[in-house]
Amino acid sequence: MSDTEVSPGVAATAAWVEEFVVRLNVCPFAGREVTRGSIRYIEVDGRRLEDALVALMEACHHLETTPEVETSLLVFTRGLADFDDYLDALAMAEALLADRGYEGVFQLASFHPDYVFDGVDDDDPANFTNRSPWPVWHLLREEGLERALAHYPDPEAIPERNIERLREIGSDSLAERLAELKARFR
Repeated sequence: MSDTEVSPGVAATAAWVEEFVVRLNVCPFAGREVTRGSIRYIEVDGRRLEDALVALMEACHHLETTPEVETSLLVFTRGLADFDDYLDALAMAEALLADRGYEGVFQLASFHPDYVFDGVDDDDPANFTNRSPWPVWHLLREEGLERALAHYPDPEAIPERNIERLREIGSDSLAERLAELKARFR
């Protein structure tokens, strides 16, 4: 794959951000970054945890040295397909961020095709707030997040508003949307 080619996993994830996250306003701050072109998508092989963690540290360094990039999405096109394995790897990634002094600098948001919130039924549409075509670690600048939240009315209401909207759409329709995105970019 050349430098200008985009992998199917990255293409599907970028489309998911635009067609799901932005269009449904799941994250009211994502549209601005899509428009600015300040999102970096990185394909990562997650079959070896060490490689995933190295990619995370490289993404942190890139954000530190590239102010025009606001956020990075590490897209795991291989490995971490099992949700429990993904959560274990995520916990290690968060511990590594803290260990390397990035706590309060960067934050990880997590997305997975099989995401299920603790205490929520598997088929509850609320889970789709964190479901994506591929497993993803979303590395955010805390400073940028705080700035965005300071200018947004009632940010605490975002999760509940999203849950209501996704429950109105329904699990079957949401699952079809994700499957279509992934299939479109095979």
